[in-house]
Amino acid sequence: MREGQFIQQNIEKWKIYQYEPTTDPDEMAERFTELVNDLGYAKTFYPHSKVTTYLNNLASGIYLGIYKNKKEESSRIVRFWKKELPLVIRKYHRELLYSFLIFLVFALIAAFSAANDQDFVRGVMGNGYVEMTEQNIAKGDPFGVYKDRDPLSMFLWIAVHNVQVSFAIFISGILACLGTVWLLFTNGVMLGAFQYYFFSKGLGWASVLVIWIHGTLEISSIIISGAAGLVLGKSLIFPGSFKRLPSLKRGARDGIKMMIGLVPVFIAAAFLEGFVTRYSTMPIWLSVTILISSACFIIWYFIIYPIGLERKEKVLQSLKP
Repeated sequence: MREGQFIQQNIEKWKIYQYEPTTDPDEMAERFTELVNDLGYAKTFYPHSKVTTYLNNLASGIYLGIYKNKKEESSRIVRFWKKELPLVIRKYHRELLYSFLIFLVFALIAAFSAANDQDFVRGVMGNGYVEMTEQNIAKGDPFGVYKDRDPLSMFLWIAVHNVQVSFAIFISGILACLGTVWLLFTNGVMLGAFQYYFFSKGLGWASVLVIWIHGTLEISSIIISGAAGLVLGKSLIFPGSFKRLPSLKRGARDGIKMMIGLVPVFIAAAFLEGFVTRYSTMPIWLSVTILISSACFIIWYFIIYPIGLERKEKVLQSLKP
């Protein structure tokens, strides 16, 4: 086989090994075996070629990774939350920003539309919901909807609903990102109309102090799910130097990691909505504390920490011989 043909047959595989490192021991061993076979072939037929040197370096890197893995004490789960997930999030900060801006723009458009069309809120939220809320306002309990069910059943229902909505936003990215953008649109419009409705009734800040106790985490989950959907769609539309299928697999894997990272956020948001939001008369300081704590966690774990971790990793890489 000619050297050019040998490289063409294996270059995509080598790129994946080089640019998509894995910490799974079985996969590392499989990659190492494949590279040793390729290296042996290259040494036999192209002993002085650059491809032989390249494969030798690549195999050596994986071997050192296997050796390092054996020495690591931390569990796979700890590594995932402490390092792997934040680095994936950092890798797609641009998509996260796009998702946030898309959602925000649609929410603002909905609020503007509601301000100029009295029927807009009813069209978005439904007559039944608006009439129920107006009845609650008349009774002096505008947020009574959060007290209609017992806390446990409400918590379970909301947790399942949040997971369904967020995964739908992610999976819809396979439709060239259009499905994800559409669901960001519908959820953004719903939030904008919903929030404007309470401001129009003179209950704007009261609604912020009550609804955003759980809404901070819930809306953040929608936006991050949107980012994961954009990652999935982008990997299909713009495969870059990869073939389309390997690129799609890569995007799907990273998107799923982002969605796994949202599971505790889903649960926390559902817990707050089921067990805490119902206490609409809680002290303002307590409501503000919960709201700010939730926002600080999202900003720290999904923005600040990944940036710092990436910088740390780059410094460590530069110090290696």
